Order: sequence, then structure tokens, then C-alpha cells
Amino acid sequence: LNPFGLLYEEVTASNLVKVDLDGNILSDTDAQINPAGFVIHSCVHRERHDLTCLIHTHTTAGAGVSAQPDGLLPVSQTSLLYRDLIGYHDFEGLALNIEEQERLLADLGRDKQLLILRNHGLLACGRSIPEAFIMLFYLEQACRIQIAAQAAGSVRTPPPEVQKLTHQQAMRGFGSALGVMEFAALKRRLDRMGSDYAT
Repeated sequence: LNPFGLLYEEVTASNLVKVDLDGNILSDTDAQINPAGFVIHSCVHRERHDLTCLIHTHTTAGAGVSAQPDGLLPVSQTSLLYRDLIGYHDFEGLALNIEEQERLLADLGRDKQLLILRNHGLLACGRSIPEAFIMLFYLEQACRIQIAAQAAGSVRTPPPEVQKLTHQQAMRGFGSALGVMEFAALKRRLDRMGSDYAT
């Protein structure tokens, strides 16, 4: 987990905090972790062995869509990419109650990799770091597009058969290499800016 109290720009590979499934800090560090982050992440790592990386965000667009009664709407190509992989989890207050894990896991199920945490934010779960990253990237983009489209007035959605087709087309490319090219490109960009992130 990322150390509690750091800005995202301060998080590096070496200051991530290794934690076991019981919440014990295994890293040689004085850093603390966010207890809510532990509640959310640990249950998925414990129960979904197919998922190795989780990324949880509280962006304006993600939280904005999470607060809408209908959640993510099929208003863009991007919103249709992973539509059948998205679940929803109702807000129960700050995620400090260990009993919430059971309900969160039920909402994620065995077939979802994305959760819209209502009135809260987004959670992407990948079989690899690049996969989790690219899925979150596109979910965030879909949320931004929705908020922008709604700000301009009413929105138009494609017919259901086109929505289904778009999702099926996207899933044909949904293999083990999902996000690998994009993640490598972003790492090259970071390397050009400086390699501090890798320390």
C-alpha cells in the first residue's frame, strides 16, 4: 500500500508499504497505512487470487459518477469497453468496518474487475499492474466524458445492440497483455522526466 500521508507524486517503488492479509506491516518502515485502504484491498487479495494489482482513486469525475443514481452511462465508446466487468458497491461510511469486506466481495463477484464505489470513487483490479492501470485509465476517461457530456445538456446513448457489439469488440483484445504497451510508454515518459519514481 502507499504510505499514509504522502502525495501521489511522493510515492516511489521503495516507499510502498508491504502488508500481510492480517494488516501487519512487513516493510522495515515507520510509515503507516490508511486503514480504509487496507479494508478495501486486503479482502480482494485474499479472495480473488486471479487479481494481483488493485488501484483505488477518489478523482472528481470518478466520485461524481459514483454519486449518480444510474452510475456509468453508455454515453461514449470508452464507457462500453469494460461494461460487463463493472460492479457497484454502496457507500457504508468510511471503509473502516471489516464486516464491509464481505459485501464488497459480493459486489465484485468472481467476474468483475472494476467497482464503482458509490459516493466514494473507483476501484480497478487487474491480473497485472499494467492491466489494472489501463482499466482504471479508461474507466476514469469514461467518467470524465460523462460529466462533460452531462454539463452540456442531455446525452445521447447508442442503441443497446451497438453497446453490446462495442463491448464484445473490446473484449476480443482482452488478453494477458492488456495495458502492457501503454504502461511501457508511460514508463518511458517518466524516465525522460527523471527516474526518481523507480527508487
